[in-house]
Amino acid sequence: EAMEHYHKVLGGKLEMFAADEHGRPGPAAQGDPIMYAQLELDGVVIVASDGQPKYPAKVGEHIGLQIRGSDRAQLSGIFDGLADGGQVKMPLTDQPWGTAGWLTDRFGINWNIDIEKS
Repeated sequence: EAMEHYHKVLGGKLEMFAADEHGRPGPAAQGDPIMYAQLELDGVVIVASDGQPKYPAKVGEHIGLQIRGSDRAQLSGIFDGLADGGQVKMPLTDQPWGTAGWLTDRFGINWNIDIEKS
């Protein structure tokens, strides 16, 4: 669900992978348990997987991510999309070096969005 949301917000190509009967990854069919997902955009690949039952992910131990660039309209849209259902910690605010905002998305992931001065 998280990767589908990030795909909606960021764009790019989303692929979901499931394990075959030998444990090898391959394209997931509808209803398959997902082994991992990857989102490719502009030559960058983001890969994500869930925790395993023996080692579940714990809220508060997640990573934070930063997106930086100079396209104000694009990055403002990304900020708004990630904030949907989440919590804005600092709205996009002008800083001496550009504009910055900070939020926690609805999946508990922290995001910093930095818009560089043109």
